[in-house]
Amino acid sequence: MSCLHYQENKLFIENVSLEEVAQHWGTPTYVYSRAALENNWSTFDQAFKGCRHRICYAVKANSNIAILNLFANKQSSFDIVSLGELERVIAAGGDPKKVVFSGVGKQEIEIEQALKKGILCFDVESEPELVRIQKIAAKLNTTANIAFRVNPNVDPRTHSYISTGLSENKFGIDFNEIIPLCQRLTTFPNLKLIGLASHIGSQIVELAPFMLAIDRLLELYKTLQSMGISLSHINIGGGLGIAYRNEQPPAIHDYAAILKEKLAPYPVELILEPGRSIVGNAGILLTRIEYLKHTQHKNFAIVDAGMNDLLRPALYQAWQAILPVTLRSTTEIKSYDIAGPVCESADFLGKNRELAIEAGDLLAVDTAGAYGFSMSSNYNSRGRAAEILIDGREMHNIRRRETIEDLFAAENIVLSTRRAS
Repeated sequence: MSCLHYQENKLFIENVSLEEVAQHWGTPTYVYSRAALENNWSTFDQAFKGCRHRICYAVKANSNIAILNLFANKQSSFDIVSLGELERVIAAGGDPKKVVFSGVGKQEIEIEQALKKGILCFDVESEPELVRIQKIAAKLNTTANIAFRVNPNVDPRTHSYISTGLSENKFGIDFNEIIPLCQRLTTFPNLKLIGLASHIGSQIVELAPFMLAIDRLLELYKTLQSMGISLSHINIGGGLGIAYRNEQPPAIHDYAAILKEKLAPYPVELILEPGRSIVGNAGILLTRIEYLKHTQHKNFAIVDAGMNDLLRPALYQAWQAILPVTLRSTTEIKSYDIAGPVCESADFLGKNRELAIEAGDLLAVDTAGAYGFSMSSNYNSRGRAAEILIDGREMHNIRRRETIEDLFAAENIVLSTRRAS
């Protein structure tokens, strides 16, 4: 459910109008609801009550440290894919001992620092990574907890760019290679296998792919158990979808009920890595219309937010609702493409939207809390947006808008003199 609501023809998040946000902080701006963020996290946690479980929020979905701090205060665990994300978790007050490190390309410095900080475990995605972790753990004279990330070859029936559990994807270790690797673990004395993991994709809106994946993990678990290998957890990953348009994703409690039933016979902790399903509908992108441009073929609303601010429509052809911040009753409704200022034809936030709008109006791109700011860039030398957290009637600036000076603060001009010929 969206965090937006209309009140006297004005669009609000909690008790603050988005018009007021724009007056204080300008546009484009990401705006989040604290209540929605905390309620979404708690809904996951409560759904798995009665089952030993660990909620590892997927930091890549939205990595603002104020948001991470909200989850850390709820004793959340975290799923990370880089050293930068680990440092963000720690800066936000998160416990490194509650961190699972995923990702196919872990660098030596990342593994070393994660071991020094005492993370919960690495999700190992290849045999070369296994060798690398062993080497570094031996150098540090420590033991690294690992889980094998299994590629179960399950079709999540989602966009191909966010499918991660098929054999053609780069993620995880082939299902048939897991047992041979487990048999070789005696040659890796600084590694301790504590779990199995799988993550088959993102924005999955049916339960069947999850069930196939957990069945494959349990098949492996029982085989390892018969070999005398005991595991402490099974990690089913994240990927539960949300409603952007007409999707009807499973309710979290239905998802939880099936997983709990599947795992009830086994003495393991269930690890989940939700990201989008916690932060997606808790945030929006606020933007202002600079121009209305009418041609013989199209009507365009040119706004101040572009693909550098919100990449999903250009990258995935993603659809997100776009709502006027002030409802107009006397302006003609027309079909508009909502386009940004970036010098690319792919720079659009939405196409063929029926809106009654005027130049200068504010628009809200709904359900933008996940993979919005975290995927933004400085393309076209544009500063990244501000981020504002709404808490009841209060507005908190949790990331200031980037300035022109910020854009080249890390750059240097190299002066040289031409040699005489």
